Amino acid sequence: MTIQTPPLALLLDVDGPIASPVTRSVDAGIIADLNSLVSAGIPVVFNTGRSDTFIAEQVMAPMIAAGLPHGAVVNAICEKGAVWFSFTADGPGTIHVDKDLAVPAAYGDQVRSLVASSYADHMFFDETKRAMVSVEQHVSVENADYLIEQQDFNGAAMKLLFQHGLGAIRLGHESPDEAGNIDFRVDPTIISTDIESIRLGKDLGASRAVELLAAQGIVPAAWRTMGDSRTDYAMADWLHYNDHLVKHVDVRPADGVPTKPYAVLTSVDLGLGEEIIHDDAGAAFLRAWLDAVTD
Repeated sequence: MTIQTPPLALLLDVDGPIASPVTRSVDAGIIADLNSLVSAGIPVVFNTGRSDTFIAEQVMAPMIAAGLPHGAVVNAICEKGAVWFSFTADGPGTIHVDKDLAVPAAYGDQVRSLVASSYADHMFFDETKRAMVSVEQHVSVENADYLIEQQDFNGAAMKLLFQHGLGAIRLGHESPDEAGNIDFRVDPTIISTDIESIRLGKDLGASRAVELLAAQGIVPAAWRTMGDSRTDYAMADWLHYNDHLVKHVDVRPADGVPTKPYAVLTSVDLGLGEEIIHDDAGAAFLRAWLDAVTD
């Protein structure tokens, strides 16, 4: 069912709120509630650093198998805005890639070789990315061990950017190119490192989400964004400063909840304990939103 002015639209990070950061898969209950929200006419848009392949395998295929309603359109913005596609019960549509936002292929090739020669015990090169270069923790590796090795890899990734004549920034440390420009970012998460254009981000994803819904004739009355890191607040920031009503859900508030001009919610706001985080918190909010729109 399509509602031209739905009471809510959901803009969801995937790793953490939807997919478990431990198993990298999505619980069947979350899939069922996503389908029920779509059935109720609530637009669901995924806004993730993950590739379209990951979304197709871990989100789209389970939603279709669980009964995604025919005629419903779900939008996925991947690689922080560089890649996007829509899917229905019949499968994925055209995959769009903004080539201007891609990391140079020669740099990606060298990172692949670096991982194979020096870091393969702890991480792997993500072959599914079309614009970013991403390296991710093996599921079998303890996260504490990975995070130690990740520090060394991140430094090596920055050095390679410099060797390729590319200006970059990592955690506030800037290394401009010869012209003084910084065009790329080394962005570590708790399970991966992304090397990406500085023009990518969850704010770009939010902009694309609004455009995609507008192309379907959908203008939501309000938005709910959800993420597990400080960078995910950029979704709600963009929506707020572009005059959309928004509330943001932080499913990993231990990093600290910043002061924002919009409401920020955590599991505590649902009457749950502070220990309810990641996809457990994500599941609770999906169910709360479903209950609110189906009462």
